[in-house]
Amino acid sequence: MITTADVKIPASPLERVIGQEEAVSISRICAKQKRHLLLVGVPGTGKSMIALALASILPKATQEISVMHNFERPERPIIEVRTCADALKEKHDPAALGKPINPEDLPVHVSERLGFRCRSCARLSRPSLNICPGCGSDKYKLDSSPFDDLLLNIDNHKLERRVQTTRLADGKEKAVAYELTPNEKVRMISHEELKKLRKMEEKKPRKVILPSERNQFVQATGANEAELLGDVKHDPYGEHSQIGSPPYQRVVPGAVHEAHEGVLFIDEITTLGSLQRYLLTAMQEKKFSITGKNASSTGAIVRVDDVPCEFILVCASNINDLRQMLPALRSRIDGNGYEVLMNSHMPDTPANREKLVQFMAQEIAKDSRIPHADVEAVESILNEARKMARDVDNAKNSLTLRLRKLAGLLKLAGDMAVVADSDVITKEFVAKALKRARSAEEQLDERYDNWWQRESTDFGARKRQPAGAASSASEFR
Repeated sequence: MITTADVKIPASPLERVIGQEEAVSISRICAKQKRHLLLVGVPGTGKSMIALALASILPKATQEISVMHNFERPERPIIEVRTCADALKEKHDPAALGKPINPEDLPVHVSERLGFRCRSCARLSRPSLNICPGCGSDKYKLDSSPFDDLLLNIDNHKLERRVQTTRLADGKEKAVAYELTPNEKVRMISHEELKKLRKMEEKKPRKVILPSERNQFVQATGANEAELLGDVKHDPYGEHSQIGSPPYQRVVPGAVHEAHEGVLFIDEITTLGSLQRYLLTAMQEKKFSITGKNASSTGAIVRVDDVPCEFILVCASNINDLRQMLPALRSRIDGNGYEVLMNSHMPDTPANREKLVQFMAQEIAKDSRIPHADVEAVESILNEARKMARDVDNAKNSLTLRLRKLAGLLKLAGDMAVVADSDVITKEFVAKALKRARSAEEQLDERYDNWWQRESTDFGARKRQPAGAASSASEFR
């Protein structure tokens, strides 16, 4: 290896996770068997990376979820679940109905109403031309009336897109429709096809809340109730028939619904607090109703029942926070999933050193704003990984897996290389980054010789000063 640019990065996201072999193995099982996963460990060990990788190996979504308008009870919209194949087929069906017909073969009254034939001179022209190129007449204007100047609300220049009439077929008179297509062609829709089209149009008042092509990784860390469980937007016009919005259009899915057939990732699961019980219900029932969350909103009376939410829950927690996790939720994971304790360090072996170098190459490629690191810079970062394992985890002959801190060090060294117009990250930049990356406490310890000097600084004095007290007598002079 000359630089980290020569390191091969695995194509599989799960193979990019280093030092967590047990978690990776169980993640594959969870993806195949649709099990839940609780990852327990210190920050920066790759918990979110595992969740993202798990989502990437799931099969594509098979369902499209829509909210349908309920004509009898608009405040109770209806959920429709259909396969992606059916949704795609229905999307293309209207254009496939009917057979093409030449404008010359249209009945006269149909040709006039669709805008092909001029009512004055009978000349044929494109429907988009509202003025006849032959006689200059308005093709769409009906016979004039002495009351035209009073009938301001009547639009008699409107182009019709579909004309329904009858025609003889097999000695019987049947209803047919002639429809103008977007490319100004005409198709004739038979009686049977017209029935099918009407059924399809009855279903049109819909809002697709989960399209067939969607992200199967949904992160809900720190989500509030509406973000997690969904909501119904407020309508300031009170659902007025003309200017208001019908309830079905204001339904907003929550993270539990958006993760349907995918992964719902929640880091620091205990921060959800009391919302954990709703999460438990969604996991058990695999469906959760969407209601308005604000009691003073017009959405408060709207309710959509049985919204699907069959997801794989991947949640993360620190060891100290496990006691704050809802016991019933943790029991649900135990009964239908796995708990994994993340590793904080790994043995210092040639194979593991190669994995850590692979991690460096991945971080540089993902950042895309810093140059690659040479061999000496890589060795310097490996030494820092050994030091962190020894000082933080008291692990000898080991490499740390607290990779977020290592990634930050690498990016800081890369930024310095960019500022210095260097093509690679060298050990000198890593040394400078180590000095710059010290915490505020470490900087205080280095700047002052003892505790008394540190606490006597302006920083320490302000820290001890009561709220509202003057910092110096000079403020009152």
